[in-house]
Amino acid sequence: MFTPPPAKQATVFAPLPEELRMKGEPSEWRDGQPGALPEHSLLEGPAFDREGNLWCVDIAYGRIFRVSPDGGFETMITYDGEPNGLAFHADGRLFVADYKNGIMVFDPATGRIAPFLQRHHLERLKAVNDLAFSRSGDLYFTDQGLTGLHDPTGRVFRVRADGTVDMLLSNVPSPNGLVMAPDEETLYVAVTRANAIWRVPLMPDGGVAKVGLFIQLSGGGGPDGLAIDAEGGLAICHIGLGVVWLMTPRGEPALRIDSPAGLHTTNAAFLPNGGREMVITESETGTILRCEVPKPGLPLFGDQR
Repeated sequence: MFTPPPAKQATVFAPLPEELRMKGEPSEWRDGQPGALPEHSLLEGPAFDREGNLWCVDIAYGRIFRVSPDGGFETMITYDGEPNGLAFHADGRLFVADYKNGIMVFDPATGRIAPFLQRHHLERLKAVNDLAFSRSGDLYFTDQGLTGLHDPTGRVFRVRADGTVDMLLSNVPSPNGLVMAPDEETLYVAVTRANAIWRVPLMPDGGVAKVGLFIQLSGGGGPDGLAIDAEGGLAICHIGLGVVWLMTPRGEPALRIDSPAGLHTTNAAFLPNGGREMVITESETGTILRCEVPKPGLPLFGDQR
Protein backbone atom coordinates (compact mmCIF):
# COMPACT_ATOMS: atom_id res chain seq x y z
CA MET A 1 0.00 0.00 0.00
CA PHE A 2 2.88 2.35 0.83
CA THR A 3 6.24 2.79 -0.84
CA PRO A 4 8.93 0.89 1.10
CA PRO A 5 10.72 3.33 3.41
CA PRO A 6 14.48 3.94 3.43
CA ALA A 7 16.46 1.42 5.46
CA LYS A 8 19.19 1.90 8.04
CA GLN A 9 21.11 -0.63 10.10
CA ALA A 10 21.41 -0.31 13.85
CA THR A 11 24.73 -0.89 15.59
CA VAL A 12 25.62 -2.99 18.61
CA PHE A 13 25.70 -0.99 21.84
CA ALA A 14 26.06 -3.62 24.56
CA PRO A 15 25.91 -7.42 24.39
CA LEU A 16 24.93 -9.21 27.58
CA PRO A 17 28.28 -10.22 29.15
CA GLU A 18 29.18 -13.88 28.96
CA GLU A 19 29.22 -14.24 32.75
CA LEU A 20 25.56 -13.16 32.88
CA ARG A 21 24.37 -15.62 30.23
CA MET A 22 22.55 -18.54 31.80
CA LYS A 23 23.46 -22.02 30.62
CA GLY A 24 21.59 -25.19 31.53
CA GLU A 25 19.34 -23.38 34.00
CA PRO A 26 15.58 -24.13 34.09
CA SER A 27 13.08 -21.43 33.15
CA GLU A 28 9.39 -22.11 33.67
CA TRP A 29 8.52 -19.09 31.53
CA ARG A 30 10.70 -20.17 28.60
CA ASP A 31 9.54 -23.79 28.74
CA GLY A 32 5.89 -22.75 28.76
CA GLN A 33 6.07 -20.56 25.66
CA PRO A 34 5.34 -21.86 22.14
CA GLY A 35 8.35 -22.03 19.83
CA ALA A 36 12.07 -22.12 20.54
CA LEU A 37 13.51 -19.35 22.69
CA PRO A 38 17.14 -18.62 23.56
CA GLU A 39 18.56 -20.29 26.65
CA HIS A 40 20.86 -17.50 27.79
CA SER A 41 18.29 -14.77 28.57
CA LEU A 42 15.29 -12.90 27.18
CA LEU A 43 16.03 -9.17 27.11
CA GLU A 44 13.04 -6.81 27.11
CA GLY A 45 11.70 -3.58 28.57
CA PRO A 46 14.31 -0.84 28.06
CA ALA A 47 13.68 2.28 30.16
CA PHE A 48 15.88 5.23 31.16
CA ASP A 49 16.17 6.64 34.66
CA ARG A 50 16.69 10.30 35.51
CA GLU A 51 20.47 9.89 35.50
CA GLY A 52 20.46 8.56 31.95
CA ASN A 53 21.14 4.94 32.86
CA LEU A 54 19.36 2.31 30.82
CA TRP A 55 17.40 -0.40 32.61
CA CYS A 56 16.16 -3.64 31.04
CA VAL A 57 14.96 -7.07 32.11
CA ASP A 58 15.62 -10.74 31.57
CA ILE A 59 12.13 -12.19 31.77
CA ALA A 60 13.29 -15.82 31.61
CA TYR A 61 15.39 -15.66 34.80
CA GLY A 62 13.77 -12.91 36.89
CA ARG A 63 16.54 -10.35 36.51
CA ILE A 64 16.52 -6.57 36.23
CA PHE A 65 19.68 -4.97 34.85
CA ARG A 66 21.04 -1.45 34.87
CA VAL A 67 23.25 -0.58 31.91
CA SER A 68 25.69 2.31 32.20
CA PRO A 69 26.22 4.82 29.36
CA ASP A 70 29.39 2.92 28.40
CA GLY A 71 27.48 -0.37 28.09
CA GLY A 72 28.33 -2.04 31.40
CA PHE A 73 25.66 -4.39 32.81
CA GLU A 74 24.86 -4.53 36.52
CA THR A 75 22.31 -6.94 38.00
CA MET A 76 20.10 -4.86 40.28
CA ILE A 77 17.89 -7.70 41.47
CA THR A 78 17.19 -11.37 40.83
CA TYR A 79 13.86 -12.52 42.26
CA ASP A 80 11.05 -15.06 41.88
CA GLY A 81 9.33 -13.35 38.99
CA GLU A 82 9.18 -12.86 35.25
CA PRO A 83 9.77 -9.13 34.65
CA ASN A 84 8.73 -8.00 31.19
CA GLY A 85 8.04 -4.26 30.81
CA LEU A 86 9.51 -1.36 32.80
CA ALA A 87 8.36 2.21 33.41
CA PHE A 88 9.73 4.82 35.82
CA HIS A 89 7.32 6.79 37.97
CA ALA A 90 8.02 10.51 38.38
CA ASP A 91 9.17 9.82 41.95
CA GLY A 92 11.96 7.50 40.74
CA ARG A 93 10.35 4.14 41.53
CA LEU A 94 10.51 1.51 38.83
CA PHE A 95 7.21 -0.18 37.96
CA VAL A 96 7.50 -3.67 36.53
CA ALA A 97 5.03 -5.59 34.38
CA ASP A 98 5.73 -9.06 35.75
CA TYR A 99 4.29 -11.92 33.71
CA LYS A 100 4.09 -14.12 36.80
CA ASN A 101 3.22 -11.72 39.61
CA GLY A 102 1.30 -8.81 38.07
CA ILE A 103 2.45 -5.21 38.48
CA MET A 104 5.40 -4.88 40.85
CA VAL A 105 7.37 -1.90 42.16
CA PHE A 106 11.14 -1.86 42.54
CA ASP A 107 12.77 0.84 44.65
CA PRO A 108 16.30 1.51 43.36
CA ALA A 109 17.17 3.24 46.62
CA THR A 110 16.50 0.16 48.78
CA GLY A 111 16.78 -2.67 46.25
CA ARG A 112 13.39 -4.03 47.34
CA ILE A 113 10.59 -5.20 45.08
CA ALA A 114 6.96 -5.49 46.17
CA PRO A 115 3.53 -6.17 44.63
CA PHE A 116 1.46 -3.23 43.40
CA LEU A 117 -1.47 -4.87 41.60
CA GLN A 118 -2.08 -8.60 41.30
CA ARG A 119 -5.87 -8.90 40.95
CA HIS A 120 -8.83 -7.08 39.44
CA HIS A 121 -12.20 -7.62 41.10
CA LEU A 122 -10.57 -10.44 43.06
CA GLU A 123 -9.57 -12.29 39.87
CA ARG A 124 -5.95 -12.89 38.98
CA LEU A 125 -4.54 -11.14 35.94
CA LYS A 126 -3.78 -13.35 32.93
CA ALA A 127 -0.10 -12.36 32.63
CA VAL A 128 0.89 -8.72 32.18
CA ASN A 129 3.30 -7.59 29.49
CA ASP A 130 4.00 -3.85 29.29
CA LEU A 131 3.12 -0.57 30.96
CA ALA A 132 3.30 3.21 30.53
CA PHE A 133 2.60 6.29 32.65
CA SER A 134 0.69 9.42 31.72
CA ARG A 135 1.93 12.78 32.92
CA SER A 136 -0.81 12.81 35.56
CA GLY A 137 0.46 9.54 37.03
CA ASP A 138 -2.13 7.19 35.55
CA LEU A 139 -0.65 3.77 34.76
CA TYR A 140 -1.71 1.87 31.65
CA PHE A 141 -0.77 -1.79 31.15
CA THR A 142 -1.48 -4.76 28.93
CA ASP A 143 -2.65 -8.12 30.27
CA GLN A 144 -1.59 -10.52 27.53
CA GLY A 145 -1.24 -14.07 28.80
CA LEU A 146 -1.28 -16.62 25.97
CA THR A 147 -4.17 -14.95 24.15
CA GLY A 148 -4.34 -14.75 20.37
CA LEU A 149 -6.69 -15.08 17.44
CA HIS A 150 -7.92 -18.35 18.98
CA ASP A 151 -8.70 -16.56 22.25
CA PRO A 152 -9.13 -12.78 21.78
CA THR A 153 -9.54 -11.99 25.46
CA GLY A 154 -6.38 -10.01 26.21
CA ARG A 155 -6.98 -6.84 28.20
CA VAL A 156 -5.79 -3.28 28.66
CA PHE A 157 -6.08 -1.65 32.09
CA ARG A 158 -5.60 1.76 33.62
CA VAL A 159 -4.72 2.38 37.25
CA ARG A 160 -5.58 5.99 38.02
CA ALA A 161 -3.35 8.03 40.28
CA ASP A 162 -5.98 7.69 43.02
CA GLY A 163 -5.80 3.88 42.80
CA THR A 164 -9.00 3.28 40.81
CA VAL A 165 -8.61 0.41 38.33
CA ASP A 166 -10.42 0.53 34.97
CA MET A 167 -10.50 -2.23 32.37
CA LEU A 168 -10.46 -0.37 29.06
CA LEU A 169 -10.36 -3.29 26.63
CA SER A 170 -11.12 -6.98 27.04
CA ASN A 171 -11.16 -8.31 23.47
CA VAL A 172 -7.56 -8.03 22.28
CA PRO A 173 -5.80 -11.00 20.62
CA SER A 174 -2.45 -10.64 22.44
CA PRO A 175 -1.97 -7.04 23.66
CA ASN A 176 1.73 -6.35 24.00
CA GLY A 177 3.58 -3.00 23.95
CA LEU A 178 1.70 0.25 24.50
CA VAL A 179 2.47 3.97 24.42
CA MET A 180 0.55 7.21 24.73
CA ALA A 181 0.42 9.89 22.05
CA PRO A 182 2.14 13.15 23.07
CA ASP A 183 -1.23 14.86 23.65
CA GLU A 184 -2.29 11.86 25.81
CA GLU A 185 -5.62 11.64 24.04
CA THR A 186 -4.77 8.36 22.34
CA LEU A 187 -3.25 5.05 23.39
CA TYR A 188 -1.46 2.83 20.85
CA VAL A 189 -1.40 -0.90 21.54
CA ALA A 190 0.69 -3.54 19.74
CA VAL A 191 -1.63 -6.49 19.03
CA THR A 192 0.93 -9.18 18.35
CA ARG A 193 -1.13 -12.10 17.06
CA ALA A 194 -3.18 -9.84 14.78
CA ASN A 195 0.07 -8.29 13.46
CA ALA A 196 -1.42 -4.86 14.03
CA ILE A 197 -1.31 -1.62 15.99
CA TRP A 198 -4.63 -0.54 17.50
CA ARG A 199 -5.51 3.11 18.07
CA VAL A 200 -7.45 3.63 21.31
CA PRO A 201 -9.02 7.10 21.73
CA LEU A 202 -9.37 8.09 25.39
CA MET A 203 -12.64 9.85 26.22
CA PRO A 204 -13.02 12.76 28.67
CA ASP A 205 -15.22 10.57 30.89
CA GLY A 206 -12.38 8.05 31.28
CA GLY A 207 -13.65 5.46 28.82
CA VAL A 208 -12.64 4.58 25.27
CA ALA A 209 -14.52 4.84 21.98
CA LYS A 210 -14.02 4.17 18.27
CA VAL A 211 -11.09 1.84 18.86
CA GLY A 212 -9.63 0.99 15.48
CA LEU A 213 -6.85 -0.65 13.53
CA PHE A 214 -4.18 2.01 12.96
CA ILE A 215 -1.39 0.04 11.26
CA GLN A 216 -1.57 -3.41 9.68
CA LEU A 217 1.72 -5.30 9.43
CA SER A 218 2.55 -8.66 7.88
CA GLY A 219 5.19 -11.33 8.31
CA GLY A 220 7.43 -12.16 11.23
CA GLY A 221 5.85 -12.77 14.60
CA GLY A 222 4.05 -9.44 14.86
CA PRO A 223 4.66 -6.19 16.74
CA ASP A 224 6.17 -6.44 20.20
CA GLY A 225 7.33 -3.28 21.97
CA LEU A 226 6.47 0.30 21.01
CA ALA A 227 8.17 3.65 21.55
CA ILE A 228 7.02 7.14 20.63
CA ASP A 229 8.88 10.41 20.17
CA ALA A 230 7.86 13.95 21.09
CA GLU A 231 6.38 14.55 17.64
CA GLY A 232 4.23 11.41 17.74
CA GLY A 233 6.44 9.28 15.53
CA LEU A 234 5.84 5.64 16.41
CA ALA A 235 8.60 3.00 16.61
CA ILE A 236 7.33 -0.57 16.20
CA CYS A 237 9.55 -3.53 17.11
CA HIS A 238 8.66 -6.31 14.66
CA ILE A 239 9.81 -9.53 16.24
CA GLY A 240 10.80 -12.31 13.85
CA LEU A 241 11.83 -9.84 11.15
CA GLY A 242 14.67 -8.22 13.06
CA VAL A 243 13.22 -4.82 12.23
CA VAL A 244 12.02 -1.66 13.93
CA TRP A 245 9.62 0.38 11.80
CA LEU A 246 9.42 4.14 12.30
CA MET A 247 6.04 5.52 11.33
CA THR A 248 4.92 9.13 10.97
CA PRO A 249 2.18 10.39 13.30
CA ARG A 250 -0.24 9.68 10.43
CA GLY A 251 0.80 6.04 10.30
CA GLU A 252 2.97 6.17 7.16
CA PRO A 253 6.26 4.23 6.96
CA ALA A 254 9.21 6.58 7.40
CA LEU A 255 12.23 4.39 8.15
CA ARG A 256 13.15 0.72 8.46
CA ILE A 257 15.82 -0.06 11.07
CA ASP A 258 17.46 -3.46 10.57
CA SER A 259 19.14 -5.45 13.32
CA PRO A 260 22.79 -6.40 12.70
CA ALA A 261 22.34 -9.27 15.16
CA GLY A 262 19.31 -11.57 15.56
CA LEU A 263 15.69 -11.31 14.47
CA HIS A 264 14.02 -10.87 17.88
CA THR A 265 13.79 -7.08 18.10
CA THR A 266 11.60 -6.99 21.19
CA ASN A 267 11.52 -3.43 22.56
CA ALA A 268 12.84 0.08 21.96
CA ALA A 269 13.23 3.33 23.90
CA PHE A 270 14.23 6.83 22.84
CA LEU A 271 17.01 8.43 24.84
CA PRO A 272 15.50 11.00 27.24
CA ASN A 273 17.81 13.89 26.32
CA GLY A 274 15.66 15.11 23.44
CA GLY A 275 18.01 13.66 20.87
CA ARG A 276 17.14 11.29 18.07
CA GLU A 277 18.87 8.15 19.31
CA MET A 278 17.05 5.00 20.35
CA VAL A 279 18.08 1.71 21.93
CA ILE A 280 16.61 -1.64 20.93
CA THR A 281 16.65 -4.95 22.80
CA GLU A 282 17.41 -7.93 20.55
CA SER A 283 16.64 -11.04 22.56
CA GLU A 284 17.82 -13.79 20.19
CA THR A 285 21.47 -12.85 20.71
CA GLY A 286 21.03 -11.03 24.02
CA THR A 287 22.18 -7.69 22.64
CA ILE A 288 21.22 -4.05 23.05
CA LEU A 289 21.36 -2.13 19.79
CA ARG A 290 21.28 1.58 19.12
CA CYS A 291 20.38 3.74 16.18
CA GLU A 292 20.19 7.46 15.46
CA VAL A 293 17.09 8.48 13.57
CA PRO A 294 16.37 11.78 11.80
CA LYS A 295 13.81 14.32 12.84
CA PRO A 296 10.58 14.48 10.88
CA GLY A 297 11.06 16.47 7.69
CA LEU A 298 14.72 15.54 7.22
CA PRO A 299 15.82 13.36 4.30
CA LEU A 300 14.97 9.96 5.72
CA PHE A 301 11.58 11.07 6.95
CA GLY A 302 8.34 11.77 5.17
CA ASP A 303 8.15 13.59 1.86
CA GLN A 304 11.46 13.45 -0.01
CA ARG A 305 10.39 15.26 -3.18
